[in-house]
Amino acid sequence: MVIQSNMSSEAIIEVWEVTVDIFKKYNVPIMKQTLETLVRNQHLSFLLQELNYAVGSSSETCIEGG
Repeated sequence: MVIQSNMSSEAIIEVWEVTVDIFKKYNVPIMKQTLETLVRNQHLSFLLQELNYAVGSSSETCIEGG
């Protein structure tokens, strides 16, 4: 599964605890709101790249539909 902007920081941490420090680094609150509503556009792509790298996920490792 690839971490996406329509996911909440709370849900991401429930699945991948290792992401907590990344959210702290970017000052992203742990909430049920989606990342796209919590993070400025200019930082969102960097955050998503770092989160997916930390959990070993990318578009190459995932198949469409799950």
